Amino acid sequence: MQSLAKLTSASTAGSALKKTTVVQRRRNVVSRASKSPNWYPGKESPKYLEGLTGNFGFDPLELGTEPEQLKWFVQAELLHARFAMLGVVGILVPEILTKAGFDWPGAGVNWVDAATFQYDADSKVYFVIQLFLMHWVEIRRYQDMQKEGSVAQDPIFKKYKLPEGAKSGYPGGVFDPFGWTTRNGGKNFEELKLKEIKNGRLAMFSFVGFWLQYLCTGKGPIDCWIDHLANPFVNNILNTAAVPFVNP
Repeated sequence: MQSLAKLTSASTAGSALKKTTVVQRRRNVVSRASKSPNWYPGKESPKYLEGLTGNFGFDPLELGTEPEQLKWFVQAELLHARFAMLGVVGILVPEILTKAGFDWPGAGVNWVDAATFQYDADSKVYFVIQLFLMHWVEIRRYQDMQKEGSVAQDPIFKKYKLPEGAKSGYPGGVFDPFGWTTRNGGKNFEELKLKEIKNGRLAMFSFVGFWLQYLCTGKGPIDCWIDHLANPFVNNILNTAAVPFVNP
């Protein structure tokens, strides 16, 4: 009888210890995740990504192991994020205004065809103007990436200069007309940087989605959305060419 009691006690103690160990492990995982958010819960972020805005440890191909390469990738992501946000707004707003009844030269033109639409001048003229302006801006930005602050002085209007200590991608000064970088002593700056990169990543994914929608349906995102709301069980991704073998 005593042996049975001892066996039962030992079994209960073992189960309790096992349960406690599992709970502790779960707590450790949650604790690590809360301290360092990761795209894969429970996995530690690479050390070389520490300190980066919007770091969620996502680098499965280990592209950022080289410091100079990582610096380039950070700036490339930031620039593409900003372009994507502008692009998404530039796609959605004209389509919404067209649906609302507003009219202007080019109203109702699909966002893909808008690039070659004939406005008051040939589209090639706008392309050359854009090429010249972008070349100037990109050369200056590249020089600043190579050596921060090297292009802070305006080359034409000498009285204009960017603030001291400005970081690549966040020049401040005339590029911050609302004073967001210095508001509340700069306390909100890191939060704003995080919001920007998160929204920028979302915009990049959205832009890819817009392209896939157009390739599969020939329609813009607002038209696709309206069609889906009208009949969600028929007008969805499964009934397009986006999913192979489902709708041949």
